[in-house]
Amino acid sequence: MLIAIFTTVVLLYIIGFYYIIITRNLIRILIGLEVLAKGVTLLLIYVGKLTGQMATAQSMVITLIIIEVVVMATAAGIIIGIFQHTNTLDVTKIFSEKE
Repeated sequence: MLIAIFTTVVLLYIIGFYYIIITRNLIRILIGLEVLAKGVTLLLIYVGKLTGQMATAQSMVITLIIIEVVVMATAAGIIIGIFQHTNTLDVTKIFSEKE
């Protein structure tokens, strides 16, 4: 069981970092952040179960989810504004435009 959850967390981290580092699309970067946060959430829950401190782990996960929702909503709003202004979501095109 430990190996399965650890493998899942590592895969979520790899997928999240891949989307953040490799891709140039802002929506994919946002999805990568979301996947990375889900890996952290899973890790917190499992560590709480291993240490016997589920109440602490649950409160940390709830706090993480609330912060995650606020960050994602703010980032989505910023991305929508960038798209309306530049008409693209490609990071290289956004930063190469000179006005």
